[in-house]
Amino acid sequence: MSDGIAFTKGHGTQNDFVVLPDPQGALALTPQRVAALCDRHRGLGADGVLRVVRWSALGSGGPAPEAGVEWFMDYRNADGSIAEMCGNGVRVFARYLEQAGWLGEGPLRISTRAGVKDVTFAAGEVSVEMGRARVGEPSTALVAGREFDGVAIDVGNPHLACVTEADIPALDLISPPLHDEAAFPNGVNVEFVSPIGVDGVAMRVHERGVGETRSCGTGTVAAVVAALRAAGRESGTVPVETPGGRLRVTVRDGGASTVLHGPAVLVAHGELDRSWWEALR
Repeated sequence: MSDGIAFTKGHGTQNDFVVLPDPQGALALTPQRVAALCDRHRGLGADGVLRVVRWSALGSGGPAPEAGVEWFMDYRNADGSIAEMCGNGVRVFARYLEQAGWLGEGPLRISTRAGVKDVTFAAGEVSVEMGRARVGEPSTALVAGREFDGVAIDVGNPHLACVTEADIPALDLISPPLHDEAAFPNGVNVEFVSPIGVDGVAMRVHERGVGETRSCGTGTVAAVVAALRAAGRESGTVPVETPGGRLRVTVRDGGASTVLHGPAVLVAHGELDRSWWEALR
């Protein structure tokens, strides 16, 4: 019998994840193990880790239980830090539950550190009710000495969405954009977004704890809320072109309700070598 640790590799518009099925909460998911798994040279490579664990297995260390919710998405950034929420991650998590036969009866509701998210499947897409996008104060990001005006938007995690006429593909996002640390004491995800056009918006994002990613689910929600506000609108469904592919975001009532729509793909299943895992304590 194999002693390996099962994993699945998946992505949502190339925002990629290592999925660790752990229904009973038996894995010790340390920051060192997460960082090694996500390293693209010494591990599998990913933007983050999704641990699939039953809410009942979390014990007193997890969020308070809610009736009808079986699964908790334990999401970690590539650097090993714990994150509140990941929109693309929820969609990949849901796809894993579907393919594993773990959906159960009734609507799919997934617990996250940013609350419970309702998920639906339709026409090859996975859609997630992302909840309220809370618009905060104006702020700025600094890239290569150039200042970009933006607005703080909370989608369960912090964002600074900058709507700009700049040439977005030409921006140098290798280094984290500088931001107001007093406004974002726990760091921030920074989006650079084109104004709304006939094809929607284009976006690039630098995620805290990860770096630039090919896509970001919560980031697309923040981007669309900011772009709609810049266009004098409070609601709409807007396509978002990211480097990794196209998503759609529906915003209602100025961000009181938001939905993220897009593909979620599982590409491989395998086993981690347990001796490698144990050596990373």
